[in-house]
Amino acid sequence: MHKKLFIPGPVDVAPDVLEKMAMPMIGHRSKEASRIQRQISDYMRIVFNTKEEILLSTTSGSGLMEGAVRSCTAKRAAIFAVGAFGKRWYEMAVANNVPADMIESEWGQPTTPEMVDEALATGKYDLITVTQNETSTGVMNPMDEIAAVVRKYPDVVFCIDTVSSAAGTELKVDEWGVDICITSTQKAIGLPPGMSMCSFSKKAIERAKTVPHRGLYLDLLGLYEYIQKKDYQYPSTPSLSHMFALEYQLDKIINQEGLQNRFDRHIEGAEIVRAWARKHFEIFPNENYMSNTLTNIKNTRNIDIAALNKALGERGFQISNGYGKLKDKTFRIAHMAERTPEELKELLANIDEILGFED
Repeated sequence: MHKKLFIPGPVDVAPDVLEKMAMPMIGHRSKEASRIQRQISDYMRIVFNTKEEILLSTTSGSGLMEGAVRSCTAKRAAIFAVGAFGKRWYEMAVANNVPADMIESEWGQPTTPEMVDEALATGKYDLITVTQNETSTGVMNPMDEIAAVVRKYPDVVFCIDTVSSAAGTELKVDEWGVDICITSTQKAIGLPPGMSMCSFSKKAIERAKTVPHRGLYLDLLGLYEYIQKKDYQYPSTPSLSHMFALEYQLDKIINQEGLQNRFDRHIEGAEIVRAWARKHFEIFPNENYMSNTLTNIKNTRNIDIAALNKALGERGFQISNGYGKLKDKTFRIAHMAERTPEELKELLANIDEILGFED
């Protein structure tokens, strides 16, 4: 029996989108491959709200995160962490011999504009990374306020991780002044894992030209220059199956459901889960900074989360335990991609039955 996934990725994929993954192969140097990649780029500009170039990578989002910090740090990177994935960005910098400092918030708290201002005012940093939406803690950072601070430092390359938020909540890449906005396929976009996408600004391009050792496969400048020269084809063979499905799914998101309707559906789902969490438990993150794609719930009743998930599995559902040091202390319910308010209500009714909650 397939379990309906209410976990922070991978997500359930609509059957018609999955079918596109099974389309026959084409040559990756063909005109049709160029057309698909151009169309995906045009759609991703709409999702990101940007006029900048889009790069595709046959990696998870971590690939482009590593590529960004390695390709565009000339001096030193300031890595802001609100959970496990910001910390991973720091570990990538260190592993690539990129000078970096991690500025970590207490888990459940956001990166604040004051923290960013204090770091950038030192003049030590020429690149910063921010996790817009963090699935380990359920925090969504205040990007409008953070962006207003970064704007004061025009020489700093601004990178954000929107892996778990793109197509699930509004992004304003150009308005925020973001140079590299990264996402991947397996979360709110609603595809299987395996491909990531990012915006790449003119400032980021010029910075990368000053960085001598950018790697090869994840060299963002190399990807950019190749697609300019070769009409939206990539230096190595991309996952054509993902591209078939991604073009189709982005068309559905933008031209059928509509981005704003999709955002509204994610918020409606979030509010259903949040109301339930407040009634029976507590919400883990600061409630002023809650994710629109996932809710992290404090295990105030000391329930056996593994046993709950096993019982849910027998009914065809799956949620997620807390991440890392939050295991068993919290549990997480995702409301991203194709999950509907009705499905969330059905899940919560089943949890109520299993745990013996009464209305």
